[in-house]
Amino acid sequence: MAKKAKPSVDKIVKKVNKEFEKTTAQIETLINDALKQFDHLQHQVQDPVRKLLKEMDELREREVKRFNEEFERRMNEFHELQSSLLDKLGIAAKESGKDVKKAADTTAKKATTAAKKATSAKPAAKKPAVKKPAASKAKPAAAKKPAAKKPVAAKTAKPADKSDLTRIKGIGPATAKKMKDAGITSIDQIANPSDADKQKLEAFKSIKGFSELSAEAKKVI
Repeated sequence: MAKKAKPSVDKIVKKVNKEFEKTTAQIETLINDALKQFDHLQHQVQDPVRKLLKEMDELREREVKRFNEEFERRMNEFHELQSSLLDKLGIAAKESGKDVKKAADTTAKKATTAAKKATSAKPAAKKPAVKKPAASKAKPAAAKKPAAKKPVAAKTAKPADKSDLTRIKGIGPATAKKMKDAGITSIDQIANPSDADKQKLEAFKSIKGFSELSAEAKKVI
């Protein structure tokens, strides 16, 4: 019975191999078909793209050519207009030159005529000069002005009011009143403040130029 089973196994193996080869061939066929379809699709995609690129190149060339032609036409028009303006300006310059020359000739003729008239006219008779009476050399004594007397300087100057804090630069009437209310009643207290005065002045640090108050106070003492 074992000998009869062996041939059947060989048949099965052969059949399996045959089916495998058949399947392999089908798979290869499918792969080849897929590759062919891919190539076909690729060509289908590439052809329109190439065609589009070609059309774009042609369009660009046409537009560049059209632009160059338009540019040349405009430049020719500009040169023609420029030449026309230069011709007109040249004519205008010539005409204005003629007018200027004519006006200069007319002015020169008028000047010559006036000069001839001036030279031919007789000089007017001079009127005799009226002699002025000689002024007396010696002036009367009464004409002298009395010398102004200089005011005599006061022997004793009044002492400056040191209680007027507004004499210090940077201190107004309102600030001066506040300082007096705080106990700063004299310019000396700001110029040479004591320790107690310094503490009182600390309340006025916010005013503008506070750091210069002492120096300004010393100036007015």
